[in-house]
Amino acid sequence: MSWFEQSIMARKGVAGGKALSTHSITEDTQGSYPYVYGAFEKPVLTVDPGAVISAETHDAFEGKIQQETDKPSEILNFPYLNPQNGPIYVNGAEKGDCLAVYIESIVPRGPQPRGTTVIMPEFGGLVPTADTALLTAPLPERVRKLHVDVDTGVKWSDRITLPYEPFIGTIGTAPEIEAISSLVPDYYGGNMDLPDVGPGAVIYLPVNTKGAYLFLGDCHAAQGDGELCGVAIEHPTVTTVKVDIIKNWTIRSPRLENEKFFMTIGSARPMEDAVRGAYRELIRWLSADFGFDEIDAYMLLTQCGRVRLGNMVDPKYTLGASILKSISGASR
Repeated sequence: MSWFEQSIMARKGVAGGKALSTHSITEDTQGSYPYVYGAFEKPVLTVDPGAVISAETHDAFEGKIQQETDKPSEILNFPYLNPQNGPIYVNGAEKGDCLAVYIESIVPRGPQPRGTTVIMPEFGGLVPTADTALLTAPLPERVRKLHVDVDTGVKWSDRITLPYEPFIGTIGTAPEIEAISSLVPDYYGGNMDLPDVGPGAVIYLPVNTKGAYLFLGDCHAAQGDGELCGVAIEHPTVTTVKVDIIKNWTIRSPRLENEKFFMTIGSARPMEDAVRGAYRELIRWLSADFGFDEIDAYMLLTQCGRVRLGNMVDPKYTLGASILKSISGASR
């Protein structure tokens, strides 16, 4: 028996985590890619729980940076970054439910070199930005175009090849009332840039409005903790996910499950508030669903909790707090 058969998605989902239909979103069927999360965009696809959806995602720049001689400041129109597939309307999803998304695969597409990373003015973790305003001059712009291959990895140089470790940088549901840039992570998901949101994981997203309105895009071929310069190895993909609904499971912010651990995800500034938010939700999850006393869970996580830094460059920072299933008791 695979771990997924014992997952929350498989045990509590309306479709039992099963694949009941297949769908695809190509560049043609997507049409224009939205840059805002909200329930005001017309859905490009309507599905039932149990749908398996393959989407042709763009890179974070919608393919506009093509050569290493390109200057991002002259080509890109901020904030039109992180084009998203969707929205996908999920029948039966209501406010207060949870949308479960199992990530089946992320496969690179397009001609080589299909990976892109850049340094942009006033963007990154070690430079002055609009939020951290300093008189220091911006770093020089730089573009790297990289070969990305499932089997051979990401060729950084003749000496260095990084493993291909893909994940979805930006995924979430529509906020209830707001329309929010796809650059921003928050309670609905969004631009979390969390490497754990990759193949073999289930991400649980709060449903804030009827139909959920699932968006996804901004897939990364590789990224270190923090996404330090602000741009990972961005690449276009065919990303395949399976969706289900967990009725009346109301969560405040995204959660994640994989074979080894449970994780809660917080996005905020300053960074310590993101950690606090993630750990608080993990404590409450352990108390609500795993039989822990909250104070005991607080003390336990002090000894064994783990924190993963997603991004430290976006309008809000994202961190995940996790506990091993072997400790939580879920694996027994």
